[in-house]
Amino acid sequence: MQIIKDKQITDDAWLTITDDAELKAGDISVSLARWKKDKQLLLGHNGKIGVRIGPADSVEDIAADLDHIQLIELDFPDFADGRSFSHAWLLRGRYHYRGEIRATGHYMPDQVFYLSRVGVNAFKPEKDEHLPVIINHLNDFTVTYQPSIN
Repeated sequence: MQIIKDKQITDDAWLTITDDAELKAGDISVSLARWKKDKQLLLGHNGKIGVRIGPADSVEDIAADLDHIQLIELDFPDFADGRSFSHAWLLRGRYHYRGEIRATGHYMPDQVFYLSRVGVNAFKPEKDEHLPVIINHLNDFTVTYQPSIN
């Protein structure tokens, strides 16, 4: 599978680990619940760590751990649920997170420019054929009026 990171199409090297699956070597992404439950074990993991955050989750739960997390995946279960926009802004603006913030799930290509303005720098589309569409939408506007995270 490919993703867009920093406006470039690249291969996704991250492995998604479910809450009941055994940890595997390499770069892995776990749910916030798994991070909370297995944090000490994950801190010793051989590879990079990512945490998946849902709209109802609180980024405050990982604020003190951000130095140990290289990827945060923000899930969009429905394109009308904008709480993950706020999560991205909080991660970049309040907590000064500098790692990868990736949008996953049901976001619309029309939203990617605005997601990038609040700090999302990677996008995992549902289908590979959406990659060029997302890249085009990242450049929808050349002039902005309001300050942003980026």
